[in-house]
Amino acid sequence: MLGENSGVKKVQTINRRMFIIGAAKLIVFTGIIARLFSLQITENKKYLTLSDKNRLREWRLPPVRGEFLDYFGNVIAGNLKVYQLHVIPEEVENFKYLMVRLKKILSLTNREFKGIIKQKNKKKSWETLIISKNLTWEQFTKVNYFLHDLTGVKPVLSVSRNYPFSENYTHILGYVSEASQKDILNNEVIKSKHVPGLKVGKTGLEKTFENELIGTNGIQRYEVNAYGKRINQLDHTEGLNGKTIKLTIDTEIQKLCSELLKDLAGSISVMDIYTGEIVAMQSSPSFDPNLFLFGINQDDWQLIRNNPLKPLVNKTLSGLYSPGSTFKPMVALSALENGTINKNFKVNCMGKIEMYGQTYHCWKKKGHGVVNLKKAMKQSCDTYFYEIARKLGVDRLKETAIKFGLGEKVLNKTFNNEKKGLIPDTKWKKDKLGKSWVIGETLITGIGQGYTQTTPLQLCQMTAQLANGGFKIYPKIIVDENSKTEEDIKFIMNTNFKDLNEKKKGSQETSELLGFVNKKEHECLFDDSKNIKLVREAMFASTNEVGGTSYSSRIEDPKYQFAGKTGTSQVKRITKLARELDLKTFEIPYNDRDHALYIAFGPYINPRYALSIVIEHGGSGSSTAAPIAKKLFKLIIDRHELREQNRVQKVIKV
Repeated sequence: MLGENSGVKKVQTINRRMFIIGAAKLIVFTGIIARLFSLQITENKKYLTLSDKNRLREWRLPPVRGEFLDYFGNVIAGNLKVYQLHVIPEEVENFKYLMVRLKKILSLTNREFKGIIKQKNKKKSWETLIISKNLTWEQFTKVNYFLHDLTGVKPVLSVSRNYPFSENYTHILGYVSEASQKDILNNEVIKSKHVPGLKVGKTGLEKTFENELIGTNGIQRYEVNAYGKRINQLDHTEGLNGKTIKLTIDTEIQKLCSELLKDLAGSISVMDIYTGEIVAMQSSPSFDPNLFLFGINQDDWQLIRNNPLKPLVNKTLSGLYSPGSTFKPMVALSALENGTINKNFKVNCMGKIEMYGQTYHCWKKKGHGVVNLKKAMKQSCDTYFYEIARKLGVDRLKETAIKFGLGEKVLNKTFNNEKKGLIPDTKWKKDKLGKSWVIGETLITGIGQGYTQTTPLQLCQMTAQLANGGFKIYPKIIVDENSKTEEDIKFIMNTNFKDLNEKKKGSQETSELLGFVNKKEHECLFDDSKNIKLVREAMFASTNEVGGTSYSSRIEDPKYQFAGKTGTSQVKRITKLARELDLKTFEIPYNDRDHALYIAFGPYINPRYALSIVIEHGGSGSSTAAPIAKKLFKLIIDRHELREQNRVQKVIKV
């Protein structure tokens, strides 16, 4: 009996264990079935999407940058297709092997090879490493031939900036280079559109209009294999090109300015005296902005940076110079406007004057004798302007100078490197230097020396507003299709002039009838138009009458005839010894030579353009700067007809 009971218990134990094992198997099997059902049926879409994400890859392409055109529609900053080579390190099985292969295929130098390794060590493993920013066609095809053996390598067709006129537009356009971390952090537009190798504006108009120029990214979608290699392109979405921006600059005049400034340090500005359009704006020396596109090499960079003539400085906007005798038209106008002198006021120039123990010299040792306004301007007599500045006072002189644009930015929102300059007065000296103004400072301010600092573009604007009869203009370098024409502007100027005359008579009728005219637009900068006329006639005499300081640079043909004023700006005080030696310019050390300046407008009979020229350490304005104006004015006037034709064609199209 005991044996039977023992056998029954064993059977029951085995059955119980079999049941438990069977139940466990059933539960596991049911779980597997349920999970498979979940993966294949319930979550089918989720895992299908994940699978596609592994199978499909999306690449953002660099946006195509907008172009810059000159006034006649010529491309002055465009784009070229370039071939690049990218690598994503985390997709590479053996980076060392890959680099050895690429070094051989691309014939990389040891320096280039080390640079790539150094660059790779600075990046995260998932960040794109640019092996080459500008492959030749031969290199590009060679890489594609060996692509099956180069896991993680991506040949990329990209776009790059191109400056076809190289040095001629550098200080206007600036240049582009690869976006830095600072660029990305400071600009949300750049951040949202950034791809490896993206070029952004670093200086000039390229930087100012970055957000309009940058464009939008194109998208490419590819099917890839398990190694990430592209098998098939599935889709391609084109990005939108950046905005095309048209400038007021005439390339032919800009090129001539560049040629005339070759091997010189200085600036030339040319401006329409009514529309304010800047026709040329060249700073010299310059440099080729194409050097920066793919990273400038050290040799080129050191040549540019260490050049004593400072090619990195935009002298037209950032160069501050004492205007010298080019300031004398302002002094004369201010004295006339304030009733300090009239056209018959005379001074006997003996070559110098003495005041409170100080001697103030005229540039002509023996003096000019008795001179009136016209003769003083014509021969640039310092003694005459010492005297009228003394009678006028520096505070009233500043008011006139500020009206005509000196001491203020000309293209305020267009270039971030433009400087204001300085027109001093008694309050300025007290506030800034903590000292009282002295009469001797008024005298030297009267000949454009002392604390006075102006930019070449300010002098050009000043001259333009004298040339148009004394009306305010609004300089610009970007073409605005909705801007007023010369005819519209002249109408407003004439209306404002008539309104001014009516106000002088005490009548308000004209003001009420012409209330639609904005008095702040192209306003009169004078109280009496006769004073503007006197200054213009004196500038004409300076260039076109015997004895004038720029008489040798005159053009007798009325079509090209211009009026101007020379200037010679001291860079250091002239000692008694230097005055006695009376050295020629070439005998003086370069950095001690005076700056040469010239302002002019023409054609004189019916003016349309004004210019300013500054040659650093050029010596005399009459011998260095004025002859440049003579060569320029012929082309400026000849190009005017083409400019007008272009404007008329645009109006017809509209």
